Amino acid sequence: MTQLADIVKALSDPQVYPESTNQVETTQTQISIIFLTDSYVYKIKKAVNQGFLDYTTLANRKHFCEQEVSLNRRLCEDTYLGVVPINLECGRIVLGGKGKVIEYAVKMRKLPADRMMDVLLAKNQVTPEMIARVAEKVAEFHAKAENNPDIGKFGTIETITFNTEENFNQTESYVGRTISLPQYQHISKYTRDFLEKSAPLLRKRVADGKIKDCHGDLHAQHICFTDGICIYDCIEFNERFRYFDVAADVAFLAMDLDRWGHSELSRQFVTAYVTSSSDKEVSKLVNFYKCYYAYVRGKVYGFKLEDSLISTEDKEKALKDAKQYFALAESYTK
Repeated sequence: MTQLADIVKALSDPQVYPESTNQVETTQTQISIIFLTDSYVYKIKKAVNQGFLDYTTLANRKHFCEQEVSLNRRLCEDTYLGVVPINLECGRIVLGGKGKVIEYAVKMRKLPADRMMDVLLAKNQVTPEMIARVAEKVAEFHAKAENNPDIGKFGTIETITFNTEENFNQTESYVGRTISLPQYQHISKYTRDFLEKSAPLLRKRVADGKIKDCHGDLHAQHICFTDGICIYDCIEFNERFRYFDVAADVAFLAMDLDRWGHSELSRQFVTAYVTSSSDKEVSKLVNFYKCYYAYVRGKVYGFKLEDSLISTEDKEKALKDAKQYFALAESYTK
């Protein structure tokens, strides 16, 4: 059986690609390995099962590659080119060959790294006007996003509670490592209290059709100011994390702007979204969802500590990032 390491080695060779490239840069997340050539990006999914996603079978990985392309074309149409098979051909691993398919990769056009929002934020080059344009694009996307009774069920208090309790359960073993016991207790109490007192508003949001097929992972690293604005890399692996109140999408980016130390841009983004969407109730929900997503990010970075493919140096950074996110989550409880 071909091992993931063999595929990584093969795709690290510039000669394997159909288009000419001088170099291949490799990076990875908890669930994906990404290969950046001169002009394109190829992304394969790790054969992992983390409970909230299951990439353990080739059929699942193919399905979710196709989902990734389809869903991300909603906000970044010209960037996602399709799904490419990885084949074993005469003992060699090739892209788009005729031999046995051993893996699949999402193929994208390479976006300019210097125009990513997180890069621009670090240089203090994101203006209120740019933030307003992002807010307008997100509001337009939400206005057109799919909504139906089945999607609406994901906005119920029961589903939200399931999501938040899952976070607490999955991070319990990390108490004392990535999150302190007082942080864990404060955040869980704040979350449960909010859900109890906000039950009428949350039910109203479902009735008003505010639970939609959203992005689900809307932070600065996934926004590029290129020809227009490209917002990419949405959640494709679990509908439960994408079918959400539109306020959650707004809060995710607002939280990330806070993390970058741009709280004023965060406030401006929320205000611009409310103005563009005429959805004033978003302001009542933003803080709760900020806390939720900061916690999710802390959890995800914590998971990296268990990944054998991630270097010691990257694990040290992941630990630091996890602690920062959990501290940010706690800040929203005060």
